[in-house]
Amino acid sequence: MDNRFVIGIIVKPQGIRGELRVLPTTDDPERFALLDEVFVQPKNVPHPTAESYKLTSARRHKGLVLVKLAGINDRNAAEKIVGHVLTIPPEKALPLDSDEYFIRDLIGLTVETEDGQTLGEVVDVFPTGANDVYVIRDTSGESFMLPAIKDVILAVLMAERKMTIRLIEGLRELKA
Repeated sequence: MDNRFVIGIIVKPQGIRGELRVLPTTDDPERFALLDEVFVQPKNVPHPTAESYKLTSARRHKGLVLVKLAGINDRNAAEKIVGHVLTIPPEKALPLDSDEYFIRDLIGLTVETEDGQTLGEVVDVFPTGANDVYVIRDTSGESFMLPAIKDVILAVLMAERKMTIRLIEGLRELKA
């Protein structure tokens, strides 16, 4: 999926007029109301298959976002794009705080201890509600998990593609 951000997954139609129930994959579901255009594409398919749609309305409803796209005017049209993802270009992404990162930018970072020992690289990130959990794959192929908390994650150096951590006792035993 080129460099666009996935902001939601279409889970089912809402009613008979083409409105869609969308599971938001963004930290701020209110962001849908700020958009005037989204791209719809099948999940895990590259960008040439993405279609641009004018977003005519968006509102929150029971943990989901109900969206209306211009041109999707009935339930049949809505059902055809169930399972597709809504994406936006990077320039439409909300700004991050200084200690926030896009998950896709963390994947592949080299993970080192504060004394310079290389532990592996970030291969996945799990949002848990309280804090994210980073999955690190070491050089032998084994994976372990690190909580994304200030006591453990000391520095994220994007320009160097490196994360410096404090390896608290027992963390290497948290297998992924």
